[in-house]
Amino acid sequence: MANTYTQLYTHLVFAVKFRQSLILDSFREETERYMTGFLQNKKYKLLAIYLMPDHAHILVGQNPALALSETVQTLKTETANFIKEKKFTPFRFQWQLGFGAFSHSRSELDKVIRYILNQPEHHNKKSFKTEYLAMLRRYEIEFKDEYLFEFFDGVYE
Repeated sequence: MANTYTQLYTHLVFAVKFRQSLILDSFREETERYMTGFLQNKKYKLLAIYLMPDHAHILVGQNPALALSETVQTLKTETANFIKEKKFTPFRFQWQLGFGAFSHSRSELDKVIRYILNQPEHHNKKSFKTEYLAMLRRYEIEFKDEYLFEFFDGVYE
């Protein structure tokens, strides 16, 4: 779009269905590269990505011509298909419905990038659930506990 100038930085967070730890180190980096290529093809600027065994953190500069929710849904679908086609796991891989999206200013980018790239160390001290709830509260996002995390028994926590 001519004469369109934006600065839209978004930290995306989403989880593996039932919060299963299905993303293994053996294919984590290859899957991150796949996701990076997908986002770059959509004209997003990838600033940081880290896949934990049960969830993803991605920091992007958004493409203002595309709806974020549609891009994330397609990213999740395409990545799940990639993992299945590569047979990275013998288990059925799916992402949980929904995602978190947290906006950041340019001055916060270095801090958010470090946070994302240090996920393994960070999660030695804090669970994903604790981390995600803290993010929702810090950004004053209203939510209902019963819709946050789906586990095997169908119960949300």
